[in-house]
Amino acid sequence: METDRLYLAPPCLANQPAMLEAIIESQAELSQFLDWVPFALTEQQSIEATQQAMVNFDNFENELRYSLLDKQSGKLVGMIGLLIRDKEVPYFEIGYWLRRSCVGLGYITEAVQALETYAFQDLKAQRVEIRTAGTNTKSQAVAERCGYQLEGTLRYARRLPSRELDHTLIYAKTRL
Repeated sequence: METDRLYLAPPCLANQPAMLEAIIESQAELSQFLDWVPFALTEQQSIEATQQAMVNFDNFENELRYSLLDKQSGKLVGMIGLLIRDKEVPYFEIGYWLRRSCVGLGYITEAVQALETYAFQDLKAQRVEIRTAGTNTKSQAVAERCGYQLEGTLRYARRLPSRELDHTLIYAKTRL
């Protein structure tokens, strides 16, 4: 899959070192909202996560994870995933993160639009969601910029990695 500036590459061990580098570069920002970050900071953990992502991708289970690679430089700018919420509907959720040096350049907006198109056209999705922490204003801005509608707020429905309570905002697009 690709956009004007990005390749959305399926998980592979060749991209694992760049992914680890991006996570380490961005750990302060990512660990505010993503509880997996402390468990992804070693080479062994990163390899294991990549191998699991490859199995999930091949078996169409749990999450279809893609590396976001800049077409010009080949640099890994972030990751995006299509979480499989219900195959029977079909219903999916998009999750994403960017490395610190690539924030604010429109990469995630571009990637969300590509993955959403894939979900609706190829996977015949009926529903695609973006869920975000109430305090994650950057992620909220992506959902809104991509035309997702705020459907609801689950008040005090999550603990951030800091252990503070936060709301969960649910943005969605539907086929109908």
